[in-house]
Amino acid sequence: LKMSWFCFYLPLHLLMAACLCYSIKAPTTSSLQSFKTDLFNFYHSLILADGKETTIHLLKDIPKRYYFVLEEGRALAPFTITVTPCDVPIEWSILVHKASASFLGKAARGDHDTQEVSKSQTAPSMVSTIFNYKGNSVETYMGMSSHSALYMLEFLSTERDTHITVYLTTDTTSGHLYPELPMDPRIDVIGIGHTTVTLTWKHSPSVLQHRENIQYCLLVNEKHNYKSLCAAETAIRSSGLKLPPTLALSLSPYLLEPQQVMILSNSELSIINKASTGEVRQICMGTKNTYTVPNLSPSTQYYFDVFVVNLLTNASAAYTGTFARTVEEPEPKVMELKDGKVVQVVLDGKKQKFYSLQYQARHKKIQFTFQLCHGQVRVHITKNGKTVVLENISGLRYFSLKGKLLDTYLVQLRSTEESNSSVKVQVSPHFHKPLFPLLPESLKIKSFSKLRTCNSVTIAWLGTQDESKYCVYKKRIEEDQVWMELRSADRCSGPESRHKSEKVLCKYFYDINLQRAVTTETIKGLDAGTLYLFDVYLFGPSGTPVRYHSKVVKTRKKC
Repeated sequence: LKMSWFCFYLPLHLLMAACLCYSIKAPTTSSLQSFKTDLFNFYHSLILADGKETTIHLLKDIPKRYYFVLEEGRALAPFTITVTPCDVPIEWSILVHKASASFLGKAARGDHDTQEVSKSQTAPSMVSTIFNYKGNSVETYMGMSSHSALYMLEFLSTERDTHITVYLTTDTTSGHLYPELPMDPRIDVIGIGHTTVTLTWKHSPSVLQHRENIQYCLLVNEKHNYKSLCAAETAIRSSGLKLPPTLALSLSPYLLEPQQVMILSNSELSIINKASTGEVRQICMGTKNTYTVPNLSPSTQYYFDVFVVNLLTNASAAYTGTFARTVEEPEPKVMELKDGKVVQVVLDGKKQKFYSLQYQARHKKIQFTFQLCHGQVRVHITKNGKTVVLENISGLRYFSLKGKLLDTYLVQLRSTEESNSSVKVQVSPHFHKPLFPLLPESLKIKSFSKLRTCNSVTIAWLGTQDESKYCVYKKRIEEDQVWMELRSADRCSGPESRHKSEKVLCKYFYDINLQRAVTTETIKGLDAGTLYLFDVYLFGPSGTPVRYHSKVVKTRKKC
């Protein structure tokens, strides 16, 4: 009989031998079966599993080959191969060794550099390329063979090391591993606001058939669209973050990395990955096909990708991504500051908007004074467009700045909490009479546990080198009121906001030696086992008070 030889070159790291050569007589089913058995025994790691998604790692410029065999036994043997690049574009081909001319194949979802070859070969054994592709899109090849054949898949990455997933199936009757996309897989933008974008898309047929096992997941970022969930996860990992395996958005519990924030509300899971290159937000919303993305930045371009995910297999299919730019926020109204005038500003914590104040200098040296009344406030001061102050403030804060006459200062204030905050602001030249009194090193009130009795407590506080007036007030409170009283205290309000019955005393004192500038006071006439809130107000030359930090003390039950 006439002999024919064929040789497939295998990766060198698998065996010392560089190639596997087989001698086959005029091709028969038994010879092909023998070849398959030997190949499986010695090179089983190269056999592509049927009905299972396989992850393949590629090294730059080193081709990798996988094999599969179509068995004889059916009139026509259909098969499907889906390749998903998870990073850079790759090249991949399908080669077939066959002994018959009966072969039919077609590319199902190709759009980049695809080529289909269907040749009738009369030679007893021939290797031919039936399909090749180059790109980073998810590509599916659907083929059908009427005789037993050995197939080889060759993969190559020319840009860098990467990985891909490959899915081979010869069973086209048991459903799809990947969820189906609708005939029109585009995402439509139906609404754009300052901080929101509303999206809608057509339902996947898989959602309509298997609603309990399918969900939609949305990925939002500021860089570009992703053609697969695999590519999106790879990009996030490359920025230094770690994601849960395969389906980063499944509702099963897992531990998040420090750079990740998870938000679960109204049956929606949101994961925010805070990377140095920007924020990547992932949201799973069940089977809803309309979603409004909240908490975006104004005047910013965002890219949106929707993936339909099979929760049983973790396989996903990507809709055609889209992008939109949020509406630019109008410039906030700017209020003019005048020398020596005090302005109190209330900041909306929910809207997180800036409140702007402007001042044109009439002196070279000026001083900004901020007294935090409630909440937490971030201060940003620019001089002629350049930042000179940027920090969060607490209590009383002074900023002394130098410049030129007619320099323009812009003060922007924002609450750093979700609740409202308020702050008093004053700007004045250095020689201007100070609004607030000279402050001690600490505004804390100290109580002495050993000096507590059933009807009295002793408190102490620091003073200054200036003779000043100090007024003490007390208020009886319940256990469940402590947190709210301390939280809601208005540190800008003076004794005028207090009931007359709460006043204990007023006194003057000072000491040139700051080490001795301490005063104590014993408050008597209290009830046993009772909580009291104590406040001290300091008055300076201008009469504007500064409130010390409130102190809660409980009298003894038994004496």
